Amino acid sequence: MGEAAIGDIVKAHYHSGTYIGTVREDRGANYLIEVLAVLKHPLQGDLHNYGKLEGVFFHERKALAFHEKMNVKKAAVHPFDGEVPAYGASLQQAVEDYRKKLGTDESEFNRQSLLKLNNLEENHYKKLY
Repeated sequence: MGEAAIGDIVKAHYHSGTYIGTVREDRGANYLIEVLAVLKHPLQGDLHNYGKLEGVFFHERKALAFHEKMNVKKAAVHPFDGEVPAYGASLQQAVEDYRKKLGTDESEFNRQSLLKLNNLEENHYKKLY
């Protein structure tokens, strides 16, 4: 992306998730972005050893919360020109999309990822839908 202005609505990739947000500050090489919606749920597992289960810590990663701030490299920020969905509905759709993706391959890694995702949904997300 070129330059974004304070207040612009953007799409930002952050820690394996993708979000819609508002630019709040220009921090030199980064933008401070306030989360408005979730486009892609963060991946589960060890991102440095993706697809592996043995000898790694299998992380459970929550999506960023509504109005949470993220410090994103400018190269990972792109214009967003659509309608911003409601946070809860966008989170639910992102979880469902990730669940479908995990269901396409019956590997042990995908089963573990699905367990983590289901746990997040039951313990954190359902109250937001």
